[in-house]
Amino acid sequence: MIVGKNALKCSTAMGLVYFALSSSPAFAAENDKSSNSYSLEEITVTARKVEENLQETPISISSFSGEGLARRQIFSTDDLDNVTPNLQFSNNAPLAGNNSSSQVFIRGIGQTDPTATVDPGVGIYIDDVYMGQSVGGTMDFRDIAGVQVLRGPQGTLFGRNTIGGAILINTQEPGDEFGGTFKAGAGTDNLREFFLAVDVPLSEKVHSRFTFGSRDQDGYVTRVVDGTDLGDTNSYTATGKIVFTPSDNLEFKLQFDYTKADENGSPLVFAASNESAIFQKTVSLYAGCPGMTNLGQDVPLIDDPRCANDFWNDGPFTSNGTNPLESLLENWGTSFHVTYDASDKLTLKSVTSYRNIDWSGVRDADNTPFPILHTDYKSDGKQFSQEFQGIYSSDRITGVAGVYFYDEKIDDIVTVVLSPPPAPTGALDSDNNITDNSNWAVFSQWTYDVTDRLSLTLGGRYTSETKASTPDQFNYANVADKYIDVQKYSQDFDAFNVSANISYRWSDNVMTYASYSEGFKSGGWNSHFNTNFNETPEQLALLAEIHAFAEETAKNYEVGFKMDLADNSVRLNGAIFSTDYTDLQLVYRFGVAPFILNAGKASNDGFELEMTWVATDNLIVDAGLGYLDATIDEVVTFDGAATGVEAGNRLPFAPKWQGNLGFGYIITPNDSDLSITPRIDMNYQSKTYFDAVNTEEVAQQNGRTLVNASVVVEPDDAQWKFVVGINNLTNKLYPIAGNSSLGSGSGYAEIAYARKRQWFANFQYNF
Repeated sequence: MIVGKNALKCSTAMGLVYFALSSSPAFAAENDKSSNSYSLEEITVTARKVEENLQETPISISSFSGEGLARRQIFSTDDLDNVTPNLQFSNNAPLAGNNSSSQVFIRGIGQTDPTATVDPGVGIYIDDVYMGQSVGGTMDFRDIAGVQVLRGPQGTLFGRNTIGGAILINTQEPGDEFGGTFKAGAGTDNLREFFLAVDVPLSEKVHSRFTFGSRDQDGYVTRVVDGTDLGDTNSYTATGKIVFTPSDNLEFKLQFDYTKADENGSPLVFAASNESAIFQKTVSLYAGCPGMTNLGQDVPLIDDPRCANDFWNDGPFTSNGTNPLESLLENWGTSFHVTYDASDKLTLKSVTSYRNIDWSGVRDADNTPFPILHTDYKSDGKQFSQEFQGIYSSDRITGVAGVYFYDEKIDDIVTVVLSPPPAPTGALDSDNNITDNSNWAVFSQWTYDVTDRLSLTLGGRYTSETKASTPDQFNYANVADKYIDVQKYSQDFDAFNVSANISYRWSDNVMTYASYSEGFKSGGWNSHFNTNFNETPEQLALLAEIHAFAEETAKNYEVGFKMDLADNSVRLNGAIFSTDYTDLQLVYRFGVAPFILNAGKASNDGFELEMTWVATDNLIVDAGLGYLDATIDEVVTFDGAATGVEAGNRLPFAPKWQGNLGFGYIITPNDSDLSITPRIDMNYQSKTYFDAVNTEEVAQQNGRTLVNASVVVEPDDAQWKFVVGINNLTNKLYPIAGNSSLGSGSGYAEIAYARKRQWFANFQYNF
């Protein structure tokens, strides 16, 4: 069946290529680029660990320069899905309760659980350094040189936890002369932002760059009990980069970054409640809800503050929760890069990094005045990585080989307030856990240019990994009675991932390719328990089944094309793919505790199409379209688990359709050295579920279209720039994240909406 689908898709792609070849002339040299005209740029990417032209790299990539991101109003990582087909990037992951947490999906593959014991499914790399946790993935773009979004499994070159793809972020390099950039802005909800970057040459061979940026903005969700504004922003970042080049063939680079955020809490609000759930009954009965005399009765649907029911829903921007909330983050890291050109053909690289991330998230999951379920999550994590690479390039052969080592240790303290009978005022559980992971890998990938037109690529990576967990979990009513034995639980994983690619350049402006790639996401240990698993043989048997979970895997088949057409005025790139996604790590609930278990198989099929059209020197059109059929084919059930996951459900964060369309037009008034550039960007996303259960109460129910508009004014020499714009011009109301426990004893559902219409203005000066 897979072979048939792939053959059909290959035929379709070849048909598109034939049409383009027969109808489009070859392009001429690129237009000169100036501040008041558009032209197609030659974009350099590092998706295969070597520097290549985007149009000659046979992988589905969306690549953006820092200036291009700003031009399209992409100011943070969670904006990237507005311009990238089949990418979903959401912050405010509910389980963390932290504004910097992220849920990232590419082609329907990612992870909804942002906690330390579960790895992300899409890898985020900053200057070649892997970010090991989902919290911290949502960040502002302040000093960005470029961003690359690699779609499909990247297991060969980037390793574990890139099963859906990878996002590569590169920061600006130091300049040769003293100078820099100053930027300040303001906007809706008392927005205040500031950024300063300074290049400081220390000598002829030593250059440095230092930056500082801050962003403050009031929240947009109000807590009734105390007036606290949730979803606020209060963060700052400082970075430093020093580059030493003692000779033409040797470079040392030392980098440092620091981020701190102190915010009120995530903008989650009430979505729904299950009045039949035992926790809802417990708090309602003991609060004196009219008509309730015992726990066998459902909570009546009456508007009475003593009842836990849907009447606590006050809309998308109001919370009736009373539990104190917070969202804190302190994230810093350093890396040391060495690049040595051993010869004209061989380059050696070393990347050494260390990162420390402390964060906390306190949330009121039920968003009512009752203690149905509250969580207080505090995490202290450290990671170390070392990578050695050798890159070889000759007339016909290009290859990379390397060794990678990674180690992380994360200490979590999680306090949970919940109200099972007979504890109407809230029982207090502690879900403490130490996560201790390490892995090493060897990898290599080689490309052979059989002819000037035909290239073959083959790669492989072997990974060996140890995942360990030390839980200390109990109820504060009896601290000595542990839910699970306090000891170090450890399991080993190993995987060998391969990739293969064949590409053919039909002419200077048209390339097609076909590829196969593999990836895996590590297994691990569940760390959230709310019952004692040492009391009966049945509980011990259940523990043996659900404590550990295995890795999930993906195998991707893809055909694609890349074209620069119509006298170098049109860039058209596309890909058609089919992915076998097995041993899915999905969330099940035992009691109220979420457990990651390997739940079955899914099929992810679709396509991406991206276009840039320089219609005239003054008019540019950017467009993208993504289609994704991502459904669960088989589901594994577990005795005692509460789940609504069924075969036929769509995967979370996997809309069937995504599209974007943008227009920019440069106006140059007569006898003026100024250019005025109005721009409008639209993006569409069809119905989207935020969980594998496909809970309607926390879904984006309908397709939504967002419209952003801006105007840029700058002189020909680009020394300064003034920008004013409006995001969500039509004031669209839509959710961005959600979490449901309606089928468990807690019976709650929570949801977060995006801000509505916002204006902004900023001024930038380059010196």
